[in-house]
Amino acid sequence: MEVKIRDIGLDVNPPASTCQDENCPFHGKLPVRGQVLDGKVVSVKMDKTAVVERNYMKYQQKYERYEKRTSRYSVHASPCLELKVGDEVRFMECRPISKTVSFVAVEKR
Repeated sequence: MEVKIRDIGLDVNPPASTCQDENCPFHGKLPVRGQVLDGKVVSVKMDKTAVVERNYMKYQQKYERYEKRTSRYSVHASPCLELKVGDEVRFMECRPISKTVSFVAVEKR
């Protein structure tokens, strides 16, 4: 039996395994839109949720230099992606799934 994988409108590699998660962008009904960001998984202790850390540079006009900044996002992790701590992931904005989760992981790099 062939498994149907939805096209999410982004050039990413779909996961090899399948899942029954309704909030999976590939096997469920969750639409994705907006920002596409990259980061590193730092925690997977929550159920179907991972904490992803993103490092970036912010320009400081007064000093004419850049400063390093870090931000953490709560990201919905579908079981088919099988995320672990240390994985590099691409995640994308979606509708709010819970109080803190408004992003979903779409690719494991």
